[in-house]
Amino acid sequence: MTERAERAQLLRVENLVVEYRSAGLRPPKRVIDDVSLEIAEGETLGLVGESGSGKTTIGRAVLGLAPVTVGRILVDGTDLSSLSRRARRDVGRDVQAIFQDPYSSLNPSMSIADILAEPIREGTPASRRERVGELLDAVALPSDAGRFRAREFSGGQRQRIAIARALALNPRLIVCDEPTSALDMSTQTRVLDLLREIQERTAVSYLFISHDLGVVRAMSDRTAVLLRGSLVEEGTAEQIARHPKHPYSRRLQLATPVPDPVLQRRRREKRLQVLRDQAIAGVS
Repeated sequence: MTERAERAQLLRVENLVVEYRSAGLRPPKRVIDDVSLEIAEGETLGLVGESGSGKTTIGRAVLGLAPVTVGRILVDGTDLSSLSRRARRDVGRDVQAIFQDPYSSLNPSMSIADILAEPIREGTPASRRERVGELLDAVALPSDAGRFRAREFSGGQRQRIAIARALALNPRLIVCDEPTSALDMSTQTRVLDLLREIQERTAVSYLFISHDLGVVRAMSDRTAVLLRGSLVEEGTAEQIARHPKHPYSRRLQLATPVPDPVLQRRRREKRLQVLRDQAIAGVS
């Protein structure tokens, strides 16, 4: 793997604040508070935290789907907030997404071939069909899969189709928002292996969002830990998984499932003790 210091920076998020305003006179709700992070070309940054920590909101902000109240999001040095809608759409070709639920992220009324061809605007019908075949091959699906609709595939196969769709425009960054959490363990492993293989072939970067520190460790070069909209710790994936410093990171570490039931029970007991100790000490 290329050392990070030798890679060009692709994504930079600077002092991001995201607030949502509701009707009435109530103050806006701040869900992301002064978050900064960066991702180099060919790198995976894991963003981990419990449900409601703001992980998905950061991903949506990078995709242009959530409002940026304060701060900047730069892709290859270009501030997305300063662009016109048309220019933002052009840059957006470089940033694609894989969402959590493969059942709802694919249009059930469209064939797989049409789903994969939809974002491809250039070229002839023949060249688009050829590209669809390349995408199916890239995610290890049979060449005739394009004839069918999403409902005819398993959850793991649907997620492969979603990955193929994300690859259609040769993006440089993919936001992976809990891409395996709706899958069983064996299917999850195969999808993670596929994502790693694609990265090795294409040097695409990933913002990999998950609540599972074990999955993040397996996928990421670096890990950022998010608590209530703020980053509390960042480091290499191995360091955060094995030697976390922040109390919240240690809680996530102890919550990571392991296959040994005896060790799992001991970790559960240790986690409960850590929670009790932190409650006594007044630590969030």
